[in-house]
Amino acid sequence: MNDPTPLPPEELKTNNPTEFAYGEDEKARPQPADEPPFSLESEDLIDMLKRTVERLPSDGTTRGDLKILSRTLRELRYAFKVFQPFRRRRKVTIFGSARTLPDHPNYIQACEFAKRMTDFGWMVITGAGGGIMEAGHKGAGREMSMGLNIMLPFEQSANPYIEGDPKLVTLKYFFTRKLMFVKECSAVVCCPGGFGTLDETLEVLTLIQTGKQTMFPLILLDQESGTFWESFEIFVKAELMKANLISPEDVNLYRIMHSTEEAAQHIMHFYSNYHSMRYVNDILVLRINHRLSDESIAKLNRDYADIIVSGKIVQQQALPEEASEPELAHLPRLVMHFNRRNLGKLRLLIDCVNNCEQLA
Repeated sequence: MNDPTPLPPEELKTNNPTEFAYGEDEKARPQPADEPPFSLESEDLIDMLKRTVERLPSDGTTRGDLKILSRTLRELRYAFKVFQPFRRRRKVTIFGSARTLPDHPNYIQACEFAKRMTDFGWMVITGAGGGIMEAGHKGAGREMSMGLNIMLPFEQSANPYIEGDPKLVTLKYFFTRKLMFVKECSAVVCCPGGFGTLDETLEVLTLIQTGKQTMFPLILLDQESGTFWESFEIFVKAELMKANLISPEDVNLYRIMHSTEEAAQHIMHFYSNYHSMRYVNDILVLRINHRLSDESIAKLNRDYADIIVSGKIVQQQALPEEASEPELAHLPRLVMHFNRRNLGKLRLLIDCVNNCEQLA
C-alpha cells in the first residue's frame, strides 16, 4: 500500500509491518464515528475548553465533581500523548479475565493470538493486569504491546511484560480506560471473563450497533471445546432477539471463534479491501484498497438497497471534505446515503466488499 506519510521512529522500529498494519491518521479522524464535520480549528476548540472550565464556579460545581473533571482531563491528555506516536499503526484490543492462570487453554490461546497479530505488524492493547491481559502482552512482546492499567485497591501493579514501559498508561476511571481501548484499535477480541469482560464486550457491541464506533471486527474467542460464548449467544437469540430487543442482523456484529489462526485471518481479511470509513454530512464514505468491478457495484446496489436512504452506492475518488487526510487520498471510495440504522447489515456489506471482484 502507498504510504506517502513518513512514520515516526517509534513506529519504524517495530517488527515486520505489513501493508495492512497501517490505518488512517487518527489525528484527522472524526471522533466519535458519527461526529458531524466541525468547522472550528484546534485553537478554537481549546478556547471552548477554557470557557467551559471558567463556567464551572458559576454553575456551583461541587469540589467532588471538579475532582472528577480534573482527573478525567488529565488522564485523557496523558493517554492521548502516549498513543499519539503510534496513531497509524493498527492495533487489536484483547479483553479477558484477570483470573485466568498461565496453564489454562484460554491463556495459552490469547498468547498465541497476540503473537500471530504481531507477525502481521499489528500492536496489541490489553488492560496490563494478569490473566488474559498478561497473556496478550506476553505473546505480543514488550515492543509491540500497549497497556491500559486500572487503579484498584487489590490490583494496581502491571504485569511483568509491560511494567515500566513508556507505552503503559495507568487510569483511575473505567470509562476513560474503555474509551482508550476502543478509540485506539482496529479490532477487538474478547476471551472468556467475568463481569468486567462482559461489560467491555457489551459496550463495544453497543458502540458498533449505534454507529458511535467505526466498524471493525469483534471476535468472541474461546478454547476449542469452550462453550462460554455459545452460551452468551443462546441468551442473545432466545431473550433479546426473540423479544425484538435487538434486530436480527445485529448478530452479524460479532463472530464466535475457537481458533487463533481463524481469528487472525478473519481480522486480516476484514481489511483486505475495506480500509476505513467516515461520514461527510449525511453521506457514508467507505475507503477501499482496490477498485471494484462494475458488476460488483451493481451487486452491492441490488443486495443492500434497503439500507440506502436515497440514490445508489457509487464508486468515486476522495471527497473534498476529506482533505484533512491526504495520506488516504489515493484510495477509491464507495459513497452512499446510509440510513445509519442497519449497522449489522452494513457489516455484511463490508464483508461483501472484501469478497467482491476487484479491478486490477
